[in-house]
Amino acid sequence: MISKVLVVDDSALIHQMYRLVLARYKCEIADAMNGLEALDVLAQDTNIQLILLDINMPVMNGVQFLEKATALGIQRKFPIIVISTEGKEEDTIRALKLGAKGYLKKPFAPPDLYALIEQIIPGATPV
Repeated sequence: MISKVLVVDDSALIHQMYRLVLARYKCEIADAMNGLEALDVLAQDTNIQLILLDINMPVMNGVQFLEKATALGIQRKFPIIVISTEGKEEDTIRALKLGAKGYLKKPFAPPDLYALIEQIIPGATPV
């Protein structure tokens, strides 16, 4: 079971879409519009169990967030799935080397996200 997911994306529409897609898990959603906001949320909220991260964002992009997360050991506490329109192979490799547990390219099919979540978080089954 997943209790809380942090969505890091600069699109309010994408945040709404994640609320719909993740409704099957009956989990809370925390929002951050960039990597810097995500670090603030993580510093204050200890209930986060999963991070869904975009790459292209203002202020602090997803790669910068992953670099900081690696330096702080965040990726060891919270599994990170990168979901981005950046479909370049080098971005995927870099994200995984920086500690991301998975990578999906937007647009994605919800079953692909479910399969990745359930592979990364044992017991993360729909409610």
